Amino acid sequence: MRVWPGSPSPLGATWDGAGANFALFSENATAVWLCLVEPGPPYRESGRILLTELTNSVWHAYLPDVRPGQLYGFRVDGPFDPDHGHWFNPSKFLIDPYARALAGRVRWDDALFPTTAPDGSVADLRDSLGAVPPCVLVDNAFTWGDDRPPMTPWNKTVIYECSVRGMTLRHPKVPLRHRGTYLGMAADPVIDHLKSLGVTAVELLPVSQFLDEHHLDTRGLRQFWGYNPIAYFAPEVRYATGGMGEQISEFRTMVKALHSAGIEVFIDVVYNHTGEGNDQGPLLSLKGIDNRNYYHLMPDHPRQFLDFTGTGNSVKVAHPRSLQLVIDSLRYWVTEMHVDGFRFDLATVMGRDHMSYDRLAPFFKILQQDPVLSRTKLIAEPWDVGSGGYQVGNFPQGWAEWNDQYRNCIRRFWRGDAGVVPELASRLAGSSDIYEYSGRGTEASINFVTAHDGFTLNDLVSYSEKHNLANGEDNRDGHNENLSANWGEEGPTKSPRVLQLRERMKRNFLATLAFSQGVPMLLGGDEMGRSQQGNNNAYCQDNEISWVDWDLSPADEQLLAFTRRLLEIYRSNPVLRRRRFFSMTRPAGEQVKDLTWLRPDAGEMTTDDWRNPNNHVLGMFMPAHAADEVDRRGRPVAGQTLLLLLNGGNKSQHFALPEVTEDGTWLELLNTAKPGSQFKRKAGLNLAAHSLILLVHQR
Repeated sequence: MRVWPGSPSPLGATWDGAGANFALFSENATAVWLCLVEPGPPYRESGRILLTELTNSVWHAYLPDVRPGQLYGFRVDGPFDPDHGHWFNPSKFLIDPYARALAGRVRWDDALFPTTAPDGSVADLRDSLGAVPPCVLVDNAFTWGDDRPPMTPWNKTVIYECSVRGMTLRHPKVPLRHRGTYLGMAADPVIDHLKSLGVTAVELLPVSQFLDEHHLDTRGLRQFWGYNPIAYFAPEVRYATGGMGEQISEFRTMVKALHSAGIEVFIDVVYNHTGEGNDQGPLLSLKGIDNRNYYHLMPDHPRQFLDFTGTGNSVKVAHPRSLQLVIDSLRYWVTEMHVDGFRFDLATVMGRDHMSYDRLAPFFKILQQDPVLSRTKLIAEPWDVGSGGYQVGNFPQGWAEWNDQYRNCIRRFWRGDAGVVPELASRLAGSSDIYEYSGRGTEASINFVTAHDGFTLNDLVSYSEKHNLANGEDNRDGHNENLSANWGEEGPTKSPRVLQLRERMKRNFLATLAFSQGVPMLLGGDEMGRSQQGNNNAYCQDNEISWVDWDLSPADEQLLAFTRRLLEIYRSNPVLRRRRFFSMTRPAGEQVKDLTWLRPDAGEMTTDDWRNPNNHVLGMFMPAHAADEVDRRGRPVAGQTLLLLLNGGNKSQHFALPEVTEDGTWLELLNTAKPGSQFKRKAGLNLAAHSLILLVHQR
């Protein structure tokens, strides 16, 4: 086979229509081999090419005789000196960090591990090819046609978080072969469901190739969520129906179908760590290529990894080449896969330089000025497990954040905790106390009550304790405090009283989410009463515990209809979708403020009212002029005067309705105690215990 010098850029394997360029960064390596592999399994090498060209620590070559579909990987030599952070071992077959596709999944085998000696002093010389899947050289061609990003404004965005596999695996109207795959997500019944809800964006749990943890493999379990990546560019092969490389075209087909329906695609990305774990973990890619440059290591003991993630390692994004890997990967998902946005898992790691977090770190600066990535929607999970890792509210402009303070406050209020009303007001109004100082608006707050990590909505109102025994960790895993209540009995019940109250509480949570300022995020299946049987950490439950059940009970059907109604109200009332925080001063020419907090007698809340820990009732008066939406030409869009009433206590409360300068009456748009009802009101109403009412003023 002919071998030409090639180019150090771009990194990875690139087919140009005539041949392929291969380039791999390793500053500390002494030799790099490109391994060509014959199709399998079993896999075997058909050729091993020593890369002799080295430019700026990039080893490279051009092969004019290879074609798309060629399987390949690397072997890298250098010092095997773990005590100094080096794990080079040419016996180990390594995944290209820039691989666009893998031919299969990692198979756990003793050959994956770097050492045989208990003290780690002796390198394991067994060949790991076969346990590590080869990479696939791909042809990037795809017919996108007239595909365009929907570019939904933040203040009109409704996010739906789900798993590609879990969302579609049990859907009876999805073709059997497509269930659990990208093509399943592209199926008309799934898209029709999302559209009927009013969803504008799906946020997919990680879709880049990931690893089943070793401890799960030994217990017969599998990684379901996908937070254990091994190839940042490669779509997960488990979600594809076709052969080698088909996961790319099937992912693109999914994106194209969702875009045609006006739905954006966000993906959950895990650039904070990889599946290689700590010094006891396998050699799969970065660890064997250039461990010292790709991972944070203990300064005084570089054999050990700094772990800000709880998974064994943390990617050193502050290093230029690690940073390049992340940025190149992000650009690839946008430019070549047409992804619209990203949710960054444990995003605080992205701003760490060794130990501390910096909201002006190079990663954030690059994204702010990048002509491609700056136009995408960027969402941070604003914490990690390291020192100073909780950074809610401390991400730069242009970023939205998962607001766990919103989640906790809403759960506590509807559970009936004392003294929550003052914080409730801040959360309903968009959490300006958290985000305004950084110059951001309501779009900075991604509001959620449930997410993949924790209870589903059904379980939030059905369990007071976690029930994670199925995970095989003696119920030690998962959060112990869920701010939940079972409302009378733990788990499934036949009590009509308990079931009725639970359904009302589900409606309360969903309605609060829809009517709060900020960006609402639904957990997939919550609108249909999905349960995980009390498991609040179902990361390893690739079974009925995690899969969405599309066989709905009458109560589930009613909840689904209620959710559709909620989001219809959300879409049609711009006062609920402000771009900026409410002004607490009266605008010129108006007789009332943008927002007034009311007590049950319709008077404005006083300092004593706010300080009363036994108060569980709040009114939120939003006049029509509070709408700040504009059309495409920048012209104001008219709003309607709304009144939101919440009672988190266990006693009903008479609520007087405020007088409005315009003649008219109050129309009850929604009542969680009486779903489906609509009444005209003039003077007052009875606000039932554990209920929410939204009214609109009509002339």
